[in-house]
Amino acid sequence: MPASSRFHTSAACSLASASSRSPPPRRRQAASLMGQSPSAPPGCSRSQSSSRWQQPGLGLHLGFLLGRKPRPGDERPDLANWMRCFLSQRLPPPSAEAEAEAEGKAAGSCEEEEVGGEEADHLVVMVNGLYGSSADWKFAAGQFVKRLPGKVFVHRSLSNHSKLTYDGVDLMGERLAEEVRQVVQRRRNLRKISFVAHSLGGLVTRYAIGKLYEPDTNETSSLDTDKLNDEQKIPGAGKIAGLEPINFITSATPHLGSRWNKQLPFLFGVPLLERTAAGTAHFIVGRTGKHLFLTDRDDGKPPLLVRMVEDCDDGKFMSALRSFKCRVAYANVTYDHIVGWRTSSIRREHELPKLKLSAIDEKYPHVINVDKGNSEDLQKEESVEASLADSLEERMIQGLTQVSWERVDVCFHKSWLRYNAHHNIQVRIHPVNSDGEDVIYHTIDNFLV
Repeated sequence: MPASSRFHTSAACSLASASSRSPPPRRRQAASLMGQSPSAPPGCSRSQSSSRWQQPGLGLHLGFLLGRKPRPGDERPDLANWMRCFLSQRLPPPSAEAEAEAEGKAAGSCEEEEVGGEEADHLVVMVNGLYGSSADWKFAAGQFVKRLPGKVFVHRSLSNHSKLTYDGVDLMGERLAEEVRQVVQRRRNLRKISFVAHSLGGLVTRYAIGKLYEPDTNETSSLDTDKLNDEQKIPGAGKIAGLEPINFITSATPHLGSRWNKQLPFLFGVPLLERTAAGTAHFIVGRTGKHLFLTDRDDGKPPLLVRMVEDCDDGKFMSALRSFKCRVAYANVTYDHIVGWRTSSIRREHELPKLKLSAIDEKYPHVINVDKGNSEDLQKEESVEASLADSLEERMIQGLTQVSWERVDVCFHKSWLRYNAHHNIQVRIHPVNSDGEDVIYHTIDNFLV
């Protein structure tokens, strides 16, 4: 993983000779100007305004350079020490992986965002999306425990929230993976694991399970496994964080990224706006923007989302997905201006079904279609230019559909808050997004315990 380009300031050097007594307040202020800062208090969450790395720069106490007379209690400035401080080599920052691991451990040790009985052996990890938080899943978590009493233990992920979601899918995935490890280590009675993720959280979860995947000791070698078809690749051959993987559920997740036509609906499919968004997204949402628009080229490698549709050095992403007994993609058919229907349902344009915007079951008024399995239709022929433009998208579709997906199409056409479909499908804030309650109930009723 690429480490951040920011650098820590060099180790703070003293402007004065070593002294056994505590420095007076002004000396402590000088040290603060030189880059020393007290450590943040321990806790489970970070301040939203905090930066991942200490800001570069070398602060200096310039009083003696400006001719200020020494005051009582001041030590005489040592020019040699000052020069060594100025010329000293800067210390390298801690690696991004170490930073992610530390934050994951801190989040995994917290219990405030957990619900469920102590006897439950099925861990359900809920993951928020871009600029979200664990609070986004509060309603859903409560419903899971209420409707599946004694069967599930729900942990709402804490390691990626607000501006931390700008750090990129890979670093967020590292943090989530470490958080899950900590939860599993803390609760010894867990036997099964499932994930429920919203929006960007689905991509982060796909990365995390690739890091958490543990192949079965009797599993066929990777070379032999590639020669097998989906029926021969028996689900459950591996484990996730030492647990049996059961459900992998995403809602409004941009599995194919946000790069192509109408994948980011609020741009209305205007090519100029879509090209502009692809080139400027990283200025708004950091490395995450590069990953979503597939503009990252770390060390000459393919974009991260493309690498995540196969097993590679970064992680066993497809083996991890294949190990789940059930994979479900909930997708908004319309009125979702953040994530398009194609990318959230992992379909090609011609594979999108023509649907009537009416419920198939009055029990779930906003669920209008349930498609079990992948489409068997052959891809329609396209022009050479279109094929080249969509080659990465096609590669991702082919990779992800190596395993079967159940696709659940959702429409809030009759909702009074239909234009907030992206958050309705999750019931992000209750009761504001309460129209999506039936989608949560549908998820629970079809959840494999």
